[in-house]
Amino acid sequence: MALLLDDLSDRVTLLSGYGLTTAEILYRLPDHPSILQSYVWQDYDVTPSFPALNKFLSFWRDTLDGALHAVRVNHAHLLKPCELRLIGAEFQLH
Repeated sequence: MALLLDDLSDRVTLLSGYGLTTAEILYRLPDHPSILQSYVWQDYDVTPSFPALNKFLSFWRDTLDGALHAVRVNHAHLLKPCELRLIGAEFQLH
């Protein structure tokens, strides 16, 4: 996945701990409560408080009819320190 940072504020946001957050939301169908439906939500959010996700879930509970059953959350930090591995030997072929 390539992320284009056009604006300095985008970089500051990512450096502040924000990363791509994915939530799989299982909810009950209003007309058939025994059936679960899945909804996938993605946005940039900060871990561990997840303010954007909590705002969305509050909106869901207050506005929508489908009762929430479960929420599974994954978060990936987009800016990570580079991984460095030292090698034990170097071979040259002529």
